[in-house]
Amino acid sequence: MASPADGTTTRDPDEPARHLRAEIERLRDEATRHKTLAHRRAEFWAKAHVALGFPAALLAGTSGAAGLATADARIPAALLALASAGFAAGAGFLRSDTRCRANKRARHAWAAVEGRATVALARERVTPEDLGELMTHRQAALASYDSEDSPPGPQPLGPG
Repeated sequence: MASPADGTTTRDPDEPARHLRAEIERLRDEATRHKTLAHRRAEFWAKAHVALGFPAALLAGTSGAAGLATADARIPAALLALASAGFAAGAGFLRSDTRCRANKRARHAWAAVEGRATVALARERVTPEDLGELMTHRQAALASYDSEDSPPGPQPLGPG
């Protein structure tokens, strides 16, 4: 807004377009941050899944072999079986495989938001519809952490 000497204010005709562009840039930056965070989380949960699952399987096999080998090895075999059960219970409780998949879905959904925002910003003129579409994709990206098997992107509204 400009204020001439007489005290009246005039509106800049490009102001709404600048606000739209700034909001789309903010959404793009948010999507970039969330995509990076989801990528790091997916890597962490993949490592946690291996770190808990592999020792559980290894200890289960070792305890079974030791228990069958001699009568003297039954107590160590039982301790190994308990350790294996602990790792397996930890893996089941943390659901690291499910969390890894959820973060991979989120990473793809946020990448879609980031890409669409970048394309919108490359255009000479952005419209409110561009922002509305990006907000829809943002909501889908936020929901992708919770959904189990839905693909990234906006989902059609159904009954219920």
